[in-house]
Amino acid sequence: MINFIKRFAAVALFAPAVAMAAGASVHLDKAPVSTEPAALQHGAKLFVNYCLNCHSASFMRYNQLENIGLTETEIRDNLMFTGERVGDLMKIAMRPAESKVWFGAAPPDLTLIARQRASGDGSGADWLYTYLRQFYRDTERPTGWNNVVFENVGMPHVFWQLQGEQVAKVSQNADGSKKVELSLAKPGTLSVQEYDKAVADLVSFLVWMGEPVAEKRKSIGAIVLIFLAGMFVLSYALKKNFWKDIH
Repeated sequence: MINFIKRFAAVALFAPAVAMAAGASVHLDKAPVSTEPAALQHGAKLFVNYCLNCHSASFMRYNQLENIGLTETEIRDNLMFTGERVGDLMKIAMRPAESKVWFGAAPPDLTLIARQRASGDGSGADWLYTYLRQFYRDTERPTGWNNVVFENVGMPHVFWQLQGEQVAKVSQNADGSKKVELSLAKPGTLSVQEYDKAVADLVSFLVWMGEPVAEKRKSIGAIVLIFLAGMFVLSYALKKNFWKDIH
């Protein structure tokens, strides 16, 4: 029994490292994350129009989008298409059991996806930025699409009209691992640069949604550090004054 517990502990300890090593062969591009209101608003528009049909954001309320510069009227008129109220959570009508049948797995909630996808190879933003740009045509998949970052993914390429259609050339590296090179076979409505910018805006919104108070937290942290530094100087001066007759 003791030996079993030791083995289990060893597996639990090294499992994260093994998981990271398994995905280390895929290079992650650095995501140009922005906190500019215009980028976040564009990302919110893309999220609502393309992602919120299948993926919920059940920890986020529509009215929190006012924190990225949108008014309640703009949210209601441009980002809400059914009977929700501005104070409602960003949920979807599709049931998990049905979506599992259609896609093979229920689409995950995306509120915290940028934080959940962080790994030793890069941040969650880097993973998402690379993933959303690495779809390619694969006639052997049920959806007709595959992905270099997430092989055999069940999600279809919802942005294909924007990006166009990429095709893959598969070869082998010197170490025997698979190498996939993508090329654009059919252009989309956006150029490569425009599509990359759109994905960057969407990822920026997903990062913001994972922690809407991040910028405020950083500002408060800076103020606290400045306060503590000032208190240290005053405390040290007070200590020197108290002990000046002893030293």
